[in-house]
Amino acid sequence: MLSVNTNTGAMIALEYLNTTNAQLQATQNAVSTGLKVANAKDDGATYAIAQDMRGDVAGYSAVTDSLNRSMSALDVGLSAGQSISDLLIQMKQKAIAASDQSLDTASRNALNADFTALRDQITSITQNAIFNGFNLVDGSTTQITALASSDGVHKITVAAENMSLSGSVVTIAATGTVSTESKASAMIATVETSLTNVNTALAKMSAGSAKLSVQATFVQKLSDTLTAGIGNLVDANMATESAMLTSLQTKQQLGVQALSIANQSPQIVLSLFR
Repeated sequence: MLSVNTNTGAMIALEYLNTTNAQLQATQNAVSTGLKVANAKDDGATYAIAQDMRGDVAGYSAVTDSLNRSMSALDVGLSAGQSISDLLIQMKQKAIAASDQSLDTASRNALNADFTALRDQITSITQNAIFNGFNLVDGSTTQITALASSDGVHKITVAAENMSLSGSVVTIAATGTVSTESKASAMIATVETSLTNVNTALAKMSAGSAKLSVQATFVQKLSDTLTAGIGNLVDANMATESAMLTSLQTKQQLGVQALSIANQSPQIVLSLFR
């Protein structure tokens, strides 16, 4: 039927052209952003899942930072402990030398001066072994705690080790000397005990550091896996989108031509009245 009031062909052509334009817009957005799901309007369910996973990734980023800070604090503590262990070895040597009954006064005084200097160096090391406000070897804190899960519920705790003088680890008194043969002889056992204690403390701290390192590696792998999963959900396949863009551009041009032809149909009615 020829009608100047209703152009069915034009309506159909316009409908398909609008559909093509909408698909073309979506494809152009995917090409521009690299995402097939850039917002909730594109795919609400997929977007919600991706956002939840992004939240987990952000949480794991904070976990990684926490673990790294704790490992750095432990590294500082370990370095301090190793230095103290080295000092104790030297102090043992001085104490053994000072226990020699045949020493003259000048030699004993020199050995005692060396010993007390090494002793005081332990205090200096413990007081300065600080990272991010934490000192794990001076007794100011009992432990350090790091995040272990993205929700902040699970944590990893590593005990501190007090290596200050006159403590349970370094049992040498802050005023300990080797100024006499008897003091030097007694100091040998004290230094040996302290050395054993420090090395045991270092082993504990090292185990704690390893625990944090393992967790940090796991968290990084988990974060990478989640990131890849998000990509699988929302990333656009650029090869596919490129092919689709070419196809839709062609359909758009054809749709415009079809609409143009359909719009010319009512003019045929004029030929009937010539």
